[in-house]
Amino acid sequence: MARTGAAVVAGALALTLTACGGDDDKDGDGGGGGGKKTSGSVELPKLDGQKLEVAAVWTGPEQKNFTKVLDEFEKRTGAQVSFVPTGNNTSTFLGTKIEGGAPPDVAFLPQVGVLHQFADKGWLKPLGSEAQAQLDKNFSQGWKDLGAYKGKQYGTYVKAANKSLVWYNTDAFEAAGITDTPKTWKDFVATAQTLSDAGSPAVSVGGADGWTLTDWFENIYLSQAGPEKYDQLAAHKIKWTDPSVKDALTTLAGLWGKDELLAGGRSGALRTEFPKSVTQTFSGDSPAAMVYEGDFVTANINADTKAKVGTDAKVFPFPAVGDQAPVVSGGDVAVALKDGKGAQALLTFLSSTDAAEIWAAQGGFISPNKEMDPATYKDGVTRDIAKALLAAGDDFRFDMSDQAPAAFGGTQGVGEWKDLQDFLRNPKDVAGAQKKLEADAAKAYKSS
Repeated sequence: MARTGAAVVAGALALTLTACGGDDDKDGDGGGGGGKKTSGSVELPKLDGQKLEVAAVWTGPEQKNFTKVLDEFEKRTGAQVSFVPTGNNTSTFLGTKIEGGAPPDVAFLPQVGVLHQFADKGWLKPLGSEAQAQLDKNFSQGWKDLGAYKGKQYGTYVKAANKSLVWYNTDAFEAAGITDTPKTWKDFVATAQTLSDAGSPAVSVGGADGWTLTDWFENIYLSQAGPEKYDQLAAHKIKWTDPSVKDALTTLAGLWGKDELLAGGRSGALRTEFPKSVTQTFSGDSPAAMVYEGDFVTANINADTKAKVGTDAKVFPFPAVGDQAPVVSGGDVAVALKDGKGAQALLTFLSSTDAAEIWAAQGGFISPNKEMDPATYKDGVTRDIAKALLAAGDDFRFDMSDQAPAAFGGTQGVGEWKDLQDFLRNPKDVAGAQKKLEADAAKAYKSS
């Protein structure tokens, strides 16, 4: 997308997030109701007695919310669907299952790079005509393209993420006398210092999960280096030793290098998994003030804290490091790993507005499905985030690590995840981090 496109999206986000900062349902259309009625609008075959298996990375509240979608599919078709969590190493888990002759029927891949790898190996089944019809009806070309490879449509991105959001504890901001949310990176670090001086752990970082650290880097890099450089680094057309990477890591070190600004310090951040990074911002005796991550944070706030989204927990766009605030998107693509009517029927349902609206009503979810009723979103904050994403059309940048081979951008304990954890441990060693990132990237891209 052109820089102007990024600016339009960032502006839309800023406006909608500001507008929904207070009452999270002031438009009166409720958390999960109102609007058009689409129940039963997608035709599904009878699958009485068939047993299907679905695999995805989700655990806790995210898994529970998705189960509501599977329950409706079972009700309509008579099939029995079991859910299998993959763990963070999705590609390794699924690869082992496939090579062992026992793949799940349907899987959600969190990295587009994994879709390409699996398609190259012949492990994916193309979308059937019914699923394709739902995809064509409900999704823009940009999202369709992400689920395609070498001219064949393999998957549908039914779950999207806006990964350019910072969530904050309104009590902590009020106690520190902060009335305006930061718009620039300089202001963000200054706000963190003010919060710390007032006695709040300023920023909660889920460093035990390396993927959260890649998201920090990507937002800074996109804003500071710009979309063209972002695309080049995502494709490894420039090296991680490039000066633009040095600039981004140096910027990131301006926060990570200040131990007092991180909840628990760097060592505490490295022991904190993503769900805890959220809950320790909105619960406990000394909650943190801010946590960075995507819209899906609301699932953890709603399930594991007493905070109310839009009142106790508010959100602002990731601050601008360069000329424009960044807009990074992610998502999970549903694919079939087995032939058969059951797998294709589930993909058809997942691609429908029916499934999207059931999922949206649970919270912690946004959809790129442009035909679904936005009134079904559980809260106004999420609804406005989703509207801004749709307003972007095809003008978005997809998560960089998710575009990389899994060995570099999508595996716990190795590659970019591990290298950025090491950088969080020692933010002074920018050159060393660049060297390790480039060595791991070169190896992964060469073998992919």
